[in-house]
Amino acid sequence: MSKDRYESPLASRYASEFMLHLFSADMRIQTWRKLWVALARAEHKLGLPVSAEQVAELEAHITDIDYEMAAQREKEVRHDVMAHVYTYGKAAPSAAGIIHLGATSCYVTDNADLIIYREGLRYLRRELLAVLANLSGFADRYKATPTLGYTHYQPAQLVTVGKRATLWMQDLLADLEELDFVLDNLKFLGCRGTTGTEASFMDLFAGDGARIDEMNRMIAGEFGFDKCFPVCGQTYPRKVDSRILGALSAIAQSCYRMANDIRLLQHDRQVEEPFEKNQIGSSAMAYKRNPMRCERICSLSRYLMADAMNAPMTASVQWLERTLDDSANRRIALPEGFLCADAILRLARNVTDGLHVNEQVVSSTVREYLPFIATENLMMEGVKRGGDRQQLHEVIRGCSMEATAVMKEGGKCDLLRRLADSGAFAMTESEMEAVLDPAAYIGRCPEQVTAFLAQVRPLLSGADDTAVEINL
Repeated sequence: MSKDRYESPLASRYASEFMLHLFSADMRIQTWRKLWVALARAEHKLGLPVSAEQVAELEAHITDIDYEMAAQREKEVRHDVMAHVYTYGKAAPSAAGIIHLGATSCYVTDNADLIIYREGLRYLRRELLAVLANLSGFADRYKATPTLGYTHYQPAQLVTVGKRATLWMQDLLADLEELDFVLDNLKFLGCRGTTGTEASFMDLFAGDGARIDEMNRMIAGEFGFDKCFPVCGQTYPRKVDSRILGALSAIAQSCYRMANDIRLLQHDRQVEEPFEKNQIGSSAMAYKRNPMRCERICSLSRYLMADAMNAPMTASVQWLERTLDDSANRRIALPEGFLCADAILRLARNVTDGLHVNEQVVSSTVREYLPFIATENLMMEGVKRGGDRQQLHEVIRGCSMEATAVMKEGGKCDLLRRLADSGAFAMTESEMEAVLDPAAYIGRCPEQVTAFLAQVRPLLSGADDTAVEINL
């Protein structure tokens, strides 16, 4: 890392090597060259004056990119694509005259972006599945572990630790569906000319539209696309970028929600993110165990949700067939969106892989509030023993207020003693305690978790396979 100039923290601290390579200059320019090779090959096969030898020479020089020559040429011509056409021609001189034949700049820039974005989405999908797989195991393990539920972040009825994890999973599954929709509907631009009319190819192919369509099918097929946009201007529709960043933003929203929940639970020492043996929680307070991974997830997620607003604003102001006010914005917003989503999912994967439940703390918290939760059951039992439901309700209300006041002063919950002492229930305190089995107050949580995981499990096959290759 250079010490004398700014470098994005997404690159230096957070994103994976895979994603950094995917958005590197090498990947981008090599993909441009592969697109030029594919165009030349299709033109050769379809009878244009492009020889097999020229195609072969282009293929032989995909990776030997002279960036200094390209930079110098760009200074002279003020055009990055033409600078690389020139540089490629110097590397493959016999083919220099047919590189980019009939094409406009967006043939390489936009198609390369679509190819790279597709690979980024595929990689993020695998990371998302890995997080879901971790949460699936966690939910199954703790599906019947009672824990205090919260509404408005106030104590509510019991749930289970595992059931709560399925709420996080359900959000992430919605993101998976959205990601799959984006991938399934991603189309190729093809080689369509300066305003999308294919006029240059009508000249080259002597008005033969069928050969133009075949050329685009051949090029798209080389890169694994089975469809091109039926109509376009000079670029692919910028709504695509909006759809992509929207899917990444959705992942950020879900991960933020999960990480924020964990932060709240860690405050109460119920659940904790992983903490390394030699990790330092605070430079001043050596005893601290800050939820720094979850805090980082939330921090990066906020950035990604804000970054995603770039794409709809760009899509909304594209003039007629083409305007260039998208270019500088897209060069930043799209790569950083992918790098940020990658960082968030890597952190989420780490957190969910080592999420720790302090079961004694969870149980103690349940026991503290269970008397309040059990009051309806106690009321029913009191009626069975001859009590009046309305009178018992009033006794519970009064005793609950008194017990809560004691707790606010730092005392322990003495609700059961107060209820027993009232005599209204015809029950002793020990008889009341017998009603306080936490498992009796978790409803269908274990059953719900089991049924939910049964639906999810088929999606997770292969989720632990971390070997990912860039498929171009």
